[in-house]
Amino acid sequence: MSERPVHELIRELSQILVQLSEKVSQNFFLSLNAIKHQDVESARQIKIVDNEIDLAEVDLEERCLAFLALQQPVARDLRTIVTIMKINDDLERIGDLAVHIIERMPEISPEMLESFEFETMGVQAGVMVKRSIEAFVSKDRNLADEVCALDEEIDVMHRAAFKKVTKLMKSPEANVDELIAALSISRYIERMADHATRIAREVIYLVTGEIVRHKGDFYENLLESLNK
Repeated sequence: MSERPVHELIRELSQILVQLSEKVSQNFFLSLNAIKHQDVESARQIKIVDNEIDLAEVDLEERCLAFLALQQPVARDLRTIVTIMKINDDLERIGDLAVHIIERMPEISPEMLESFEFETMGVQAGVMVKRSIEAFVSKDRNLADEVCALDEEIDVMHRAAFKKVTKLMKSPEANVDELIAALSISRYIERMADHATRIAREVIYLVTGEIVRHKGDFYENLLESLNK
């Protein structure tokens, strides 16, 4: 690794990250489609792909750690590697959400799913992930800000789902387990949007050097220690 130019190594790690993001997004959308159609075979495939995502996440993190150890980057290069590691972690967690969704399949009917805005929510959250990765590739602060702004729209839809579930639960005929499953799916999509927002904020950090997330993150501590 150390014999190749630093910029070439960073470009390769960035490309791996982009490829991982595409795989994660596709698996998430497949999970929404699988639960909508009660597709058990697709659900099995989603779990297989999630295992592949987990392995890819570990491999990319190991590559980044090796880069830090061998290259000892500073300034912009250091921020880029730390950002890749953060985004890598967020993508893996989005991958887990796809599995959580299909695990709700036995608890909810297609009719119940259709009564919520999950498809609209899912598309919006997917757009946020796509744009946040585009912001990373192009180092576009404005696009990252746009992603952060979109998060409120998902929050509004999630709050609407919560209110609807609460209202339906008051009925004597309510299937409580099914309604809880519906609320959980809404929450999983909302969390996907949260991760997209985190990615966008990580891009802001990359571009400006400003940490706009909470303190105490592992990689932020790593960055501080490497700068000493």
